[in-house]
Amino acid sequence: MKTNSVKVEIITIGDEILIGQIVDTNSAWMATELNKSGFEIAQITSVHDKANHIVESLDLALNRVDIILFTGGIGPTNDDITKQTLTNYFDTKLVFDESIIRNIEQLFSTRSNFVINELTRAQAMVPEKCTVIPNLVGTAPITWFEKDGKVIVSMPGVPYEMKQAMNLEIIPRLQKYFQTPALLHKTVQVYGYGESALALEIADWENELPENVSLAYLPNYGIVKLRLSGTSNDILALEFIINQQIGKLSQILGSSIVAYEDIPIAELVGNLLITKGLMVATAESCTGGNIAHQFTMIPGSSAFYKGSVVAYSNEIKTNVLQVYADDIEKYGAVSQIVVIQMAENVRKLLKTDVAIATSGIAGPTGGTADKPIGTVWIAICSEEKTVSREFHFGSLREQNIERATQAALLMLKEIL
Repeated sequence: MKTNSVKVEIITIGDEILIGQIVDTNSAWMATELNKSGFEIAQITSVHDKANHIVESLDLALNRVDIILFTGGIGPTNDDITKQTLTNYFDTKLVFDESIIRNIEQLFSTRSNFVINELTRAQAMVPEKCTVIPNLVGTAPITWFEKDGKVIVSMPGVPYEMKQAMNLEIIPRLQKYFQTPALLHKTVQVYGYGESALALEIADWENELPENVSLAYLPNYGIVKLRLSGTSNDILALEFIINQQIGKLSQILGSSIVAYEDIPIAELVGNLLITKGLMVATAESCTGGNIAHQFTMIPGSSAFYKGSVVAYSNEIKTNVLQVYADDIEKYGAVSQIVVIQMAENVRKLLKTDVAIATSGIAGPTGGTADKPIGTVWIAICSEEKTVSREFHFGSLREQNIERATQAALLMLKEIL
């Protein structure tokens, strides 16, 4: 069943974005929230603080989407020209809105030294032919224009102001203005395949997907996320269809599927540890604490994660983790016997149920003919057993660290 999608273009305004001074996090957040609400993001655009550039982007957007959302360029300074540009574009004029001044006074009521100056007062000048939406956490008002059944909204670029406006005002108003279809995403995470190899493996299944279901490949350091997206006027029927397709996919890929949800692998493993009432410790050499970082990014990780020894030097391996110096001398720090000792000894040292250890050559230097860059040994141990594996990831340092981290977490998931 085909449905009529409501298309959105997000346009961020500011030279600071285009020169790389700041990262445009607004667009990613807005796209996520709009997508959840059934809107299709057709394009994301960034433009200079120049009237002609803003107008050009608006003209193009009106030809391809139903909704245009601007962020940025509506503050009190001279380079904030969005409001005046839109006023000119919609052939209107600026008028004073007393409610904006009252809102500003309320915002700064606790500041004894606050005085409304001419720049602050200018914030209350708004286009006459628009709907003014209060900015509950900032001084710059939000403006809503309509043209030929399409909606154009201008919001502040300050992230917390934009998010407040989107959640409380913009998205609810858009949902009332437009009839959007049900939109559903489900993600399956696959390990052990490169993107192209996976595409070949599931080609027949992909070709037989229903017309209203699409597939995206999202590779990420050894994991490939398969995101199924569907639209329908019937959300229950859509969920049934997508779950049916995931069932077929699981028959093809089996144990290569490591998760049926879009969740960080560290969080997936953490949930398993909590369910089993187990604590984990880490001993990291080549990953440099990255596994610990992935765990501690999770709220409540103290329920399953106890701590780490970042044994980057051989001295720490021998003095803290009690790895035999003779074994390092004979086999090298990047070896099975050393990484097993690291895992077993950190488990005893930190008194945990299970432990992870990594030792490898991240690069870009340090490789040999026998142990090229990207060689990594990983060991997982519990009270009952220890497992270890050798990996060869590649020549890129960051990629090697991230892929070793993922591999270690998935090895722990296996042993659990």
